[in-house]
Amino acid sequence: MQSLLDHSIPEASQEQPLCRVFGQCGGCRYQDIPYEKELRIKAEELKNIFRAKFTLPDEIFESICPSPNIYHYRHRLDLKLHRTQREGVLIGFSSEKFNRTIPIDTCPIAMPAISDFLPELKKQAIQRLTEKYHLANLVVRTGDDGRVLWGGMGRRSLRLKAEDYLWTEVAGRKIFYSLETFFQANLSILPAVIEKLKSLNIFNKQTTFFDLYGGVGLFGLCLAESVAKTVLVEEGKFSIELAKYNAQYHQLNNFQISEGRVEDVAAALLDEAGQTEKVVLVDPPRSGLRPAAGQMLSQRTDIRHLLYLSCHPESLVQDLASFVKNNWVIHKICPFDFFPRTKHIEALVILTKGIPS
Repeated sequence: MQSLLDHSIPEASQEQPLCRVFGQCGGCRYQDIPYEKELRIKAEELKNIFRAKFTLPDEIFESICPSPNIYHYRHRLDLKLHRTQREGVLIGFSSEKFNRTIPIDTCPIAMPAISDFLPELKKQAIQRLTEKYHLANLVVRTGDDGRVLWGGMGRRSLRLKAEDYLWTEVAGRKIFYSLETFFQANLSILPAVIEKLKSLNIFNKQTTFFDLYGGVGLFGLCLAESVAKTVLVEEGKFSIELAKYNAQYHQLNNFQISEGRVEDVAAALLDEAGQTEKVVLVDPPRSGLRPAAGQMLSQRTDIRHLLYLSCHPESLVQDLASFVKNNWVIHKICPFDFFPRTKHIEALVILTKGIPS
């Protein structure tokens, strides 16, 4: 298998990295090659990961969807604050290679509002610094309106009042999120994901859409008008709070929100939906589905389509093995470059029970 680390190319096709600490912080991997080359590497690596586990024809793999923005796309940075004796206060990224904090004052993959704010962030953090703080994990976020908020020092420092929620507009929906809630890092590519979901032609007014690991409700909100009902399941209490806020903001009456772990509550909710056409989307953490959740979902016979969105191909193929074992068929694999210039890739897998339609 070709390693993502091995991207040696002719000198003529190299590019000058935009970041002065490229190769040190460990966040980016492909600033020194053309974007087209990066996409080819990622697409091939994804195929290799799948084919190590499954026998799949080429037509299963769709072309990778490029990011509209290959720089200045991240609306969130997670930074480390480290007070040192020799260098003073450092704010930057933890380096895998050098086992130290690599200080930054700009970041070319962050949205401009965040990148421009980093020097001010250091000033504000130092002002809040007390003797007890030597290490802190800072979260910096922005949204469509350009406000930059941050937290990570002190209890409840990531909590926001409703009037301060950050937001982005996707497919005509204003989606609110907070500092402590999960939300997809690349806002620029989200319309393409929603467009892909709608183009599958699996949603209609007889569909009950189960948005599992639903977060603040991105997918359920954007697809609410295409289905009879959306059922969102999420275990994070702050994400549940935002999901309820989003549903109320859009005055949706076909949007049910259930707090709890997928393996604990989803089976009963699927049963309650009766004979309606059921479409399930799972967007779990990088570690993938918990075994109980994967076992429950893979053994269901009343789910018409299952969509698995993952940012970690290795855990994805491990989870898919149990579905294939239970007579699910991988119908399509749709890669999305959510994380340009880095090693990461997102994949949407469409599964059907038995022979794909």
